[in-house]
Amino acid sequence: MKVIVTAQGETMDSQVDPRFGRAKNFIVIDTESGEFKTLDNTQNLNAAQGAGIQSAQNVANESVEALLTGNCGPKAFKVLSAANIKVYVGASGTVAEAIEKLKNGELKESAEANVEGHWV
Repeated sequence: MKVIVTAQGETMDSQVDPRFGRAKNFIVIDTESGEFKTLDNTQNLNAAQGAGIQSAQNVANESVEALLTGNCGPKAFKVLSAANIKVYVGASGTVAEAIEKLKNGELKESAEANVEGHWV
């Protein structure tokens, strides 16, 4: 499965970024091969508005099946849902730990956003 995780750094040992739209990086992981690549999200890190929507569009362009993050706002959640991307909020620890939690069924798919818009 191809998954994307919000990350504060650029490796699998980086901490999960609790923010979605304003996450520093996204790490795209193939959970079967373990291969990953890092996507820089600094263009949205300090955006005045629209960071969640733009980040969601960037994630959708990666053709991933799921997103793991700490929190996701309503506008981003709507874009991700429209792209058929499963959203898992409440992810924490390192990116590698979050992937293991997903594989072990410890993360539950979200049915809706878990924070209001403009969460910083």
